[in-house]
Amino acid sequence: MPVVKYRMHGRGAPPQPIQMPVPGWAGEPQPRADGSHEQVWHCAPFSESARYGLELLYPFDTELRVTWADGQVRLDGDWGPSPGDGKSWPPFRTFGEFYYSYQVLLDLKVESGFAIRTEPHPRYYADKTNSTPLAVPALIRSEWWPMMFFMIFKAPPAGVTHVFRKDEPFASIIVLPSEPNLDVRPMPEEEAAERELRARQIHATRETLGMKTRWISSTHTVFDGTYRHMLRVAKGLLRHDQE
Repeated sequence: MPVVKYRMHGRGAPPQPIQMPVPGWAGEPQPRADGSHEQVWHCAPFSESARYGLELLYPFDTELRVTWADGQVRLDGDWGPSPGDGKSWPPFRTFGEFYYSYQVLLDLKVESGFAIRTEPHPRYYADKTNSTPLAVPALIRSEWWPMMFFMIFKAPPAGVTHVFRKDEPFASIIVLPSEPNLDVRPMPEEEAAERELRARQIHATRETLGMKTRWISSTHTVFDGTYRHMLRVAKGLLRHDQE
């Protein structure tokens, strides 16, 4: 994996690998057992996706509440006087009609051929209160662009409040190739047939594979650990090959 180097201007914690706290935004410590209420951490594909990157934590003591009212974005926070360090104050500004910006002043550098992309933090998708800020995706070619001067967020719809609180994650960063260069083509018949056979084998043996992990949630949704079991085996084989 490429090395990610950072430098910061001002206060705050450096970017860190995304955490999935339980209890916390990832849900409650409910077991995978009959009668439990399903949690986002129960889902292995979501959990792997959620942890795939870095998170940025809100560094200020001032709580910021963002709303949409009377056809405009409202940014409510008791910021007090400017600290006199030459930086924009407050660090938030309206941006166009439906967006607002946050002056992050963060430099993230990755190796040649890679770029960084800002993303909504995964807790946005798990938030039942709809209060998590919605970061707008942006691709930054940090090999030659020396700083993220600001990030853009989409304003919440009417009646919803997005909230920035100290030490809470407000956005995520992933590292990916700077050029997609994707070559999309249909599978050859032999390859397609092999994958269809594999899919049918999994379907036919799912009750056996997931027998000891099958459970029904409080909303009568059926879960089992088939994917998790296969993921664990696949990772074990990968580690073995690397050794």
